[in-house]
Amino acid sequence: MRVFVTGGTGLIGSAVVAELLDNGHTVLALARSDASAQAVEAAGAEPLRGALADLDTLRAGAARADGVIHLAFDHDFSSPDTLAKSVAEESAALAALGDELVGSDRPFVTCSGTPHVPGRASTEADPLMTEGPVGGRGRAVTSVLGLSSRGVRSSAVRLPRTVHHQGSGGFAGLLTGIARRTGLSGYPGDGAQRWPAVHALDAAVLFRLALEQAEAGTSWHAVADEGDKVRDIAAVIGRRLGLPVESVPAETLGPLGQIFASDQPSSSAYTRQALGWEPKHPSLLEDLENIQP
Repeated sequence: MRVFVTGGTGLIGSAVVAELLDNGHTVLALARSDASAQAVEAAGAEPLRGALADLDTLRAGAARADGVIHLAFDHDFSSPDTLAKSVAEESAALAALGDELVGSDRPFVTCSGTPHVPGRASTEADPLMTEGPVGGRGRAVTSVLGLSSRGVRSSAVRLPRTVHHQGSGGFAGLLTGIARRTGLSGYPGDGAQRWPAVHALDAAVLFRLALEQAEAGTSWHAVADEGDKVRDIAAVIGRRLGLPVESVPAETLGPLGQIFASDQPSSSAYTRQALGWEPKHPSLLEDLENIQP
């Protein structure tokens, strides 16, 4: 299958491209710079120059492919305005890709986050969050899944709060960056809130399985660790960086502070059973040991 991938040079995307190529697919990957194009070529894929905001380029990429995997997102969480801009840009991109695929019965795999369900681990049957700082992403993905009634084999791989590789990535990576800047490994509240996690190489396998097997309109959970306590995550970060570990007000963690403060474990039991997905790579707490001072 020839697959058009957005975000193919990121932490997750580069793993997805390698997974696709290793399993006999060919890849056309969006590349917004010369450096990205070179990285795509070095991986063995074909670059398509353009950015996520270039909707005509996205449509052209989808038109040349047997299926699409969307992963691109501007992870600038420095302010509510920049986050809102990133969400709006992605929503327009998803709409453009979806319009190109209508009536083709081709697979369209997008990504979202695992939902937050008070009092228990979320499952694949739970609806996405459509309010809050990233609620727009939930609404856009819900629209993609709705394309199942318009001849698109659309599906969503829901990613946990931390997708990690070699000690970096995801919300834990954001905490590490904040710790380096502030000299303190902080966590909101009492730190008992739990975050799910997955290794990027395991997530990549699930994206491929969804591309190959998922029925239209379905959601899947790329969750390896159902939920690590945030204070345990902060403790490893603090120890690896030689910094104190303390509770801090949620607002000190930026626009996502309130999300950082919420308990949001997640299950992947149905995904494992239905698609035969089985994570094999290190857990988050094990992988954080790769953080370098």
